Amino acid sequence: MTEDLATTRKRPGANKILIDLVLCILIPTLILKKLSGVDMLGSTYALVVALSLPLLVGIYEFLQDKKINFVPALGFISILLTGSIGILQLPKEYIAIKEALIPLIIGLATLISSYTKYPLIRTFLYNDLVMDTAKIAKQLAQNKTQADFDKIMIKATWMLAGSFMLSAVLNYLLAKWIVVSPSGTPEFNSELGTMNLMSYPVIVLPCMVITMYALFYVIRNIRSLTGLKLEDIVHQ
Repeated sequence: MTEDLATTRKRPGANKILIDLVLCILIPTLILKKLSGVDMLGSTYALVVALSLPLLVGIYEFLQDKKINFVPALGFISILLTGSIGILQLPKEYIAIKEALIPLIIGLATLISSYTKYPLIRTFLYNDLVMDTAKIAKQLAQNKTQADFDKIMIKATWMLAGSFMLSAVLNYLLAKWIVVSPSGTPEFNSELGTMNLMSYPVIVLPCMVITMYALFYVIRNIRSLTGLKLEDIVHQ
């Protein structure tokens, strides 16, 4: 039993995903759809409460990591923009623009960063949490295949950026299709909740498939360029 608990603490990924889904998707959706009526919290307070949960999760993770990461920071800004649109009763069309803008910025940043010393592909795919990058780098140097590896990473970067571009398009279309009521109304809140809930099967899953393909593409080529086995590349 002690060993099982220790293993669970070392591998919190599944638990974290479940907690994030509940706190950032399910509960906010229920609040927006069920508590936005005038006889409940009202549209403004329901929106504030619903957006507070993912906001608090983001702040907690920032305090845990003790640093500002690019993608969570954009998520934080996205939540603030959604709240501002609803509370200030700005035109509903701003939601579709906002939904498309965030993944578009991440996609462009991913491409641009590949020409700097800090490419975002190393944050998303090729990092010490997923792979033994030190061992891989050593073997690439021994085999003199670093240049080939760099080309592989450029291709993977385009794949990853493509997933964000696809997300931007799907986000925009989904928002235009679902959010049709004026902002600041219970109907607007309910539609935000529906959009929030549908974003996973409609947007996240296709983009996740592309991201996983890019990851397998990188791993397959690392094996070819280094001669390392899968267990030597990926952290168990």
